Amino acid sequence: MRYRFLSDGRTAVSEIGFGVWSVATTWWGVKDAQTGIRLLREALDAGVTFYDTADVYGNGLGETMLADAFWKSGVPRDRLVIATKFGYDIYTHAGERGGHSELPQDFSAPFIRRACEESLRRLGADYIDIYQLHNPRMDALRSDEVLEALDQLKAQGKIRIGGVALGPDIGWFDEGMESLHREGIDAIQIIYSLLEQDPSSGFFPAAEQQNKSLIVRVPHASGLLDRSYSPEKHFSKSDHRSHRKEKWMAAGIAAIQILEFLEAGRRLSQAAIQFCLAQPSVKTVLPNFTSSEQIREFCAAADLPALSQEDLARIRRLWDEGLRDSLVQPLSDSKTKPAPAPAAKIS
Repeated sequence: MRYRFLSDGRTAVSEIGFGVWSVATTWWGVKDAQTGIRLLREALDAGVTFYDTADVYGNGLGETMLADAFWKSGVPRDRLVIATKFGYDIYTHAGERGGHSELPQDFSAPFIRRACEESLRRLGADYIDIYQLHNPRMDALRSDEVLEALDQLKAQGKIRIGGVALGPDIGWFDEGMESLHREGIDAIQIIYSLLEQDPSSGFFPAAEQQNKSLIVRVPHASGLLDRSYSPEKHFSKSDHRSHRKEKWMAAGIAAIQILEFLEAGRRLSQAAIQFCLAQPSVKTVLPNFTSSEQIREFCAAADLPALSQEDLARIRRLWDEGLRDSLVQPLSDSKTKPAPAPAAKIS
């Protein structure tokens, strides 16, 4: 495993991180908490030190699983970098959300303070390394109240870095650019892969210029690039992958045949991760771990030779000359996808 420093110059994260949604929700198939805890520990043994969760994952289960997996087995807190998220009101609207459905959101200062305290309690920790707005719309990103609340939590030592996780789906370019230019937001989580290069490729120049850290999720395009998807598979409405259009999935399968040249000396799943890591502003990549085999396979990508400049140039050319057109899909933003109904405010 290799490690990269975040933009603060002090926090080192593993190039491969663990997105806890894959073991704390029903969206990806791991439904047994003990299996999830075992996978979390196996990832640590493989060198993974960055773990990304959210209060909404399993209504807090993702956070308590981290505490059960690590602190109860004696892992020092400072060995790991923990990121979690806030913004969905799980306290008055409990219940597992499926796919891309969303609970009411609250980005008021009282809610942020409460959410942080609850996350710290579930995590069994006295600080959070990266505290991220979860799928915020533009009004939340432009709110001075939000940034002041984060600054206060930093001053109290409860969080170290403020961040934003864009989503829940592909798009959010304007929101991403706003995040990259907001003081106090230093980490931005994006969707990016060989099959979904837009719009996130537009973030890289600004991230380097503004000295911001990017975290990539869905590097395997919902299973296409790790070959865990086939046209015969059908997903329930609660499964995160059910939002994918069959036409897009078919285009993705066709694109994989064009990208098979990347499998020289590596698996396509590993090349997909290396493609994301080719960007200096990308500090860590979050594949979906659901088995021990995937942990071994995906983590090995960090130790293989990087993709060559020739490979990267060929990928860029293929994207510009046809793959982009075949894989284009509607992009979401604050105008096309308004915020969920607001939650009741906490005083």
